[in-house]
Amino acid sequence: MNLLRAASLISVLTLASRITGLIREQLVAALFGASSLTDAFQVAFRIPNLLRRLFAEGAFSQAFVPVLAGTRAKEGDAATHGLIDAVATVLLWALLATCLVGIAGAPLLVWLLGAGLPADGREAAIVMTRWMFPYIGCMSLVALSAGILNTWKRFMVPAATPVLLNLSVIAAAWLLVPRLEAWGWRPIYGLALGVMIGGVLQLVVQIPALARIGVLPRLGLSLRGLRRAWAHEGVRRVLSQMAPALLGVGVAQLSLLINTQVALLVGAGAASWLTYADRLMEFPTALLGVALGAVLTPQLSAAQAKGEGERYSALLDWGLRLVLLLTLPCAVALLVFAQPMVSVLYHRGAFEAKDVLQTSSAVMGYGVGLMGLVAIKVLAPGFYARQDMRTPVRVAISVLLLTQLMNLVFVPWLGVAGLALSIGLGALINAGWLLRGLRRLGSYRPAPGWRGFFLRVLLASLAMGALQWWLAQRLDWIALGRSEGLRALAMAGSLLGSALLYFALLLASGLKLRQFARRA
Repeated sequence: MNLLRAASLISVLTLASRITGLIREQLVAALFGASSLTDAFQVAFRIPNLLRRLFAEGAFSQAFVPVLAGTRAKEGDAATHGLIDAVATVLLWALLATCLVGIAGAPLLVWLLGAGLPADGREAAIVMTRWMFPYIGCMSLVALSAGILNTWKRFMVPAATPVLLNLSVIAAAWLLVPRLEAWGWRPIYGLALGVMIGGVLQLVVQIPALARIGVLPRLGLSLRGLRRAWAHEGVRRVLSQMAPALLGVGVAQLSLLINTQVALLVGAGAASWLTYADRLMEFPTALLGVALGAVLTPQLSAAQAKGEGERYSALLDWGLRLVLLLTLPCAVALLVFAQPMVSVLYHRGAFEAKDVLQTSSAVMGYGVGLMGLVAIKVLAPGFYARQDMRTPVRVAISVLLLTQLMNLVFVPWLGVAGLALSIGLGALINAGWLLRGLRRLGSYRPAPGWRGFFLRVLLASLAMGALQWWLAQRLDWIALGRSEGLRALAMAGSLLGSALLYFALLLASGLKLRQFARRA
């Protein structure tokens, strides 16, 4: 298996997900702008997303995938199938209990995450939270499926699945929002219904994918089946690894909760500005970070289980070089080309020029830390593969404290941009500590040639950034909104020209891109 080809496949499918996600955000921005109701939807949507990151893509995946890959590498497929059945059974019962408690406790959850909402917005957020809460159940089971399929090197379905959520919300925005208004309901409730439908669709498509490789879990739906699954040694191992991982992911989500509360205190629309900026930042983090994490985690876990230290270090080195090659130019673009991108993507309908300026400033804050945000996706799996969850947790707690201290400095000065800047700087510190930890353990030994590689990428990125800065100043991107087609064409030409310049300079400097075509 060619790792670059696998990562590229995931990146392409993730790009489709991010594009549809961007269209989703554009529709929300055009229909509802940045208001207390959009803030209410963002708060309500973040509650199941927060739990999804805690129990699905976060702590559960971090604990489950290394145990799954290690079991398959050392004990074979039969033992692995037993592990899958037991973990799926325990997970299903836990999710049923979580969803029931979450629906009943929606008012408390909204207060915790959105205390700054006005009374009208808080009421809407509670209703939407209850409608969307079963989404966490669907997505946790989707995360189980993704871990299995990635371990079997079946990357397509997990990477393509998120598109279904975006398409569902887009369809709801077009079809349900106008009808709800006619029926006397709040139109924004249509988005919540779209989220729930999208979660169900994502779960349904996992079934044939798992069946094709013969690992569709056999669920224990009785109490006896639950007790048998609970007694499985692999479940205990996953849970023992999940506890510190849960703390680590919980720290990240606590930071998100605090930042949301601070954004709501900044003023109406601030939480939405931060969300729209986050969507732009997620393009490079998802296209590269998610792809590398999905490909590297099972590979690193298998190498660690077999005691292949050289291969383990080489995998990390390959991932970090790709991070520098593809993330540094993206970070430069977020810093110098933020306003043109935000203008083209969001400036229409209820999304006004002031919203463009505020969102652009937040995008620039994220740009400062983009390298760290993506590098964590490579470095953290290096610890998870060793089944060391505690080191990333200790780092995350320290970074949380530092981030909030930076908020005290930057938010009064920069507003919502200060929040994004604190997150970005915190990510750089986090990545630096993780890298230092892996090197001190001797797990990662940089391959020769890093200095020359870094200089080539840096110079090419600076030249590309100079072109983008000139283009950003040359055109009035907000005023160009009078001609949507012309503005979109100018954006496409600017980004294409920037990419061509960047890679042309790299090739002219002697960099051979073929070196990244690594095989597993």
